[in-house]
Amino acid sequence: MPETSTGKDAARARIRDPKGFIGILAKTTLGIIPVVGTFYVLHLPEYLRIAIYKEQYLALVLTLILISTFLTVPATKSAAKERLPWYDALLAILAMITGGYVVVFYAEIIPTLGYLMAHRIIMGGIMIILILEAARRLVGWPIVSVGILLILYSAYAYLLPGVLNSRMIPWGRVLSNLYLSPGSLFGIPLAVVGTIVFSFIFFGRLLFSVGGGRFLSDIALALMGKYRGGPAKVAIVASSLFGTLSGSASANVAMTGIITIPLMKRIGYRPHVAAAIEAVASTGGLIMPPIMAATAFIMAEFLDVPYPTVAISAFIPAVLYYVAVFTQVHLEAVKEGLEGLASEEIPSLKKVMKKGWFYLIPAAILLYCLFILYMQPSTSALYAVGATAVVSLFKKETRKFVTGKALTILQETGRGLMQVGIICAIAGLVIGSISLTGLGLSLSDALVALSGGNVMILLLLAAIGAIILGMGMPVTATYIMLVILIAPALIKLGVEPLAAHLFIMYFGVMSFLTPPVAIAAYVAASIAHSEPLQTGFTGVRLGIIAYVVPFVFALSPSLILIGSVGDIVLHVITALLGTVVLAVSFVGYLFDRLSIPKRMCFALGALLLIAPQWEGCVIGMLIILPLFSWELRKRRHRSRQTSDLEHH
Repeated sequence: MPETSTGKDAARARIRDPKGFIGILAKTTLGIIPVVGTFYVLHLPEYLRIAIYKEQYLALVLTLILISTFLTVPATKSAAKERLPWYDALLAILAMITGGYVVVFYAEIIPTLGYLMAHRIIMGGIMIILILEAARRLVGWPIVSVGILLILYSAYAYLLPGVLNSRMIPWGRVLSNLYLSPGSLFGIPLAVVGTIVFSFIFFGRLLFSVGGGRFLSDIALALMGKYRGGPAKVAIVASSLFGTLSGSASANVAMTGIITIPLMKRIGYRPHVAAAIEAVASTGGLIMPPIMAATAFIMAEFLDVPYPTVAISAFIPAVLYYVAVFTQVHLEAVKEGLEGLASEEIPSLKKVMKKGWFYLIPAAILLYCLFILYMQPSTSALYAVGATAVVSLFKKETRKFVTGKALTILQETGRGLMQVGIICAIAGLVIGSISLTGLGLSLSDALVALSGGNVMILLLLAAIGAIILGMGMPVTATYIMLVILIAPALIKLGVEPLAAHLFIMYFGVMSFLTPPVAIAAYVAASIAHSEPLQTGFTGVRLGIIAYVVPFVFALSPSLILIGSVGDIVLHVITALLGTVVLAVSFVGYLFDRLSIPKRMCFALGALLLIAPQWEGCVIGMLIILPLFSWELRKRRHRSRQTSDLEHH
């Protein structure tokens, strides 16, 4: 579900397609991953009275992912695409041995986990090297560099001064611990991938394969196509729906942007604006409940709260994000005199629903299981998979996809797990290294001291760190690192734990929009043939609320529904109003074009409305209301003049 800002497209471009036995083996390995996952998530081994440790299952999933990577992703762009080099065959065999050891012998490993044994140290070193190499191929050097740095730190921290100093840990202890400890490689990140992320990827792949993606885009087109700036509003609705299922900003841009960006350009949106709208809408899907990015599931595990708690808390900030984008898009259309699509280009909502209503059944089952029955997200998603398969059998045009492409869907699900699985394996190594050395606790104390106990300074450090790390690493890895290193300090200074985690996640996601490495904006720019940096900065303007709201809910968590009912209702109302006014100030248009001083005043008033203090809200209203009244009178005056001219 998550994605990286580097390496993904390159890896996809150089996928190997081996022939013969190796090709069959690669496809079989990929297809086995979701089969194994389904067995485990639905507790089928328990029904068969087979005892399986979580670590055994995760080791099996990781082994299959590593083997699939070395069979299907060449080491370099120039490497052979149709035959398997001897070194990749060797790496696949080593993955099978080192992963298979945990799968087969974990019950015997547990009682002797603290003992240093030569064969475990050697296999631990090999497994770590395999994971780093797989990450290099699938994701790129940034996350590999972070992994190597933290592993080296574990062994040599005793040589460093100050807050970075730790006890001396022998290399054997480091390798054995990272390899076998439940809190390291086979910890929370990989556990989330092997259960929750797998289930949602499976659901997304199946739903899109049977036409669910087309149904979502047709719904968006039918609802929004006729209004001013229709294609832009279609992009917002469609991309938010696609993104919440795909969990990938750039993949979402690639899927929906090829349709929406040309439509936006055709009705008059400038290329960089069209591209930015698509990028912002697609990125927002990662923070939009009910199904957010994989990071949200990991967050629920870290906080030890049900996933629906995270999703419900994230709802209002996500609504504010899309209100800001929608308002700016509408005002931009009015400002430039843009119209909607012609009626013949817009599908009938009645016909769309009649043709694809059954796609709503799996979604309804998923939401019912998640938010009413409070079932595990992984189980809920697999029930939705089953529902999708069943309802698809009743339609002739979708039946062939389920029956004829079942193996392909399984393989695509396995392929979708490769990157996120390796990312979370690296994250597990990072967590293991930090916990082994105690870096998290010592750094937390140092950050509190550095900030002088000022929570705003610490929030700024966290935001900057998330954006910088997110430029070279996936959101999931960025989130995990910063949550371990910075979240304890934020919580120590009084920030609610859920607010601290959401804050870090938000800024990790926004790295996809923030130049200079704004991958979602750059993918959209390539479709729109616009200048990438200009597209990125326009995207920042459209998504500006996502840079503001996290500071607000970190300082006053009523926007994430923590606090009294009165505070929550009042703050949500003022924040919605402030969001609309902020959009007005950034577009520079209300009833007519606004001067720079007026835009600055509207922006100041909006920020005061969004801020959590009631005094600020009062001052904000005192700034906004006179300006709004003045602009409204000007509009009425112009309307009367126009009416008089027409009358004469």
